[in-house]
Amino acid sequence: MPVDVDVANHALIEKGWAALPPDYRIPDQPPTLEQARAWCSRLAETHYENFHVASWFLPRRLRPHFHAIYAYCRVSDDLGDEVGNPDQSLALLNLWGAELDACYQGVARHPVFVALAETIRACDIPKEPFADLLVAFRQDQTATRYATMDDVLAYCHYSANPVGRIVLYACGYRDEERFALSDQTCSALQLANFWQDVRVDYTKNRIYIPREDMDRFGVDEPMIAEARFTPQFRELMRCEVDAAREMFRAGMPLIGMVDRELALDLDLFSRGGLEILRAIERQNFDVLRARPAISKTRKAALLLRALASKWSAF
Repeated sequence: MPVDVDVANHALIEKGWAALPPDYRIPDQPPTLEQARAWCSRLAETHYENFHVASWFLPRRLRPHFHAIYAYCRVSDDLGDEVGNPDQSLALLNLWGAELDACYQGVARHPVFVALAETIRACDIPKEPFADLLVAFRQDQTATRYATMDDVLAYCHYSANPVGRIVLYACGYRDEERFALSDQTCSALQLANFWQDVRVDYTKNRIYIPREDMDRFGVDEPMIAEARFTPQFRELMRCEVDAAREMFRAGMPLIGMVDRELALDLDLFSRGGLEILRAIERQNFDVLRARPAISKTRKAALLLRALASKWSAF
């Protein structure tokens, strides 16, 4: 059943689709579950190498579910971030939210939702975390500055934490203790990405460093705009990196509270986030002139270390 949109929104939606890959469009006829899962698998296996590596260690029975979850997150993110026009993105995100509602009502059309419907049924995942992600992507269209760290973490509550909760649901966990630890790790990953991408985000007119922290260290927006690295900016980033590292440490107990396959993934992503922070430190906290990156050799070492630690623990 098509989701109704008014004429004005229809024009915005059509312009928005034009900026995205053609197969992102909602088809007239829904695919079969097999076709939908193949679509999600292709997206997951080709779009994001870290997910591809982590998925090697998932139980085979869970891979289609994780592919569907990833595809939902990836397309949702692209609707918000790759269109280039806030009004068009908002129209697409609202349509996507309506399709999520339809999915939970048993009416799915897009390959993502056809595959996700089976994941939702099999894993008994509530709608809230999926809907929460859309709150963050909508917020990105209107909010480009944050006054306090509490405001940034409130954004992370919608942008990052739902992903961890969805993964826990898919793996059979649904208790608040594990959710709270997952939230620490997911928010820490989000912060690590923010501090790594200060310049990239500024090109999108976004600054995630809290204004109160910038003021406390004597950093203003022109410094970021001009890529002017100063001792004050270095100390600001040192503070933000330290705070993110403490959040990673707070979430680490979750690794010992889940089964081996998921523990490996959690360990790998936590180590990867901590390595981003170390890469920032190796650049003396200068994220304005060059984006800190993790080499392929270092990624391989992190993977081997995660494998060794997990296999020796079981």
